[in-house]
Amino acid sequence: MRKLTTKSDVYSYGVVLLELLTGRVPVDTKGPPGEHVLVSWALPRLTNREKVLEMVDPALQGKFSKRDLIQIAAIAAMCVQPEAEYRPLMTDVVPSLTPLVKNSCSSGSSRFQNHITSPRY
Repeated sequence: MRKLTTKSDVYSYGVVLLELLTGRVPVDTKGPPGEHVLVSWALPRLTNREKVLEMVDPALQGKFSKRDLIQIAAIAAMCVQPEAEYRPLMTDVVPSLTPLVKNSCSSGSSRFQNHITSPRY
């Protein structure tokens, strides 16, 4: 059994970001082959802006800026790196998310509040 660490917490946070970004669950055995594990499916796509925008949950399309969605994808990609030593610390992740939250809140806090929960769960 592997030991839980702050780096495994960062990985888990990255998985949550991917869930929010894509609207998918971490493991879906009902999906097409090659798409069962969210991280395995998403990680190769996270370095390509066009592919990032294609994988975004359709419920989010047009409700957030493409720039913010790409930034969230970049943060998620860093968090779910297979090798723990390449993952950031949460003290580095939080400052990169703060401007995104401020952008969302300043453009309408009620809009932001309406999209922080997913009807799929």
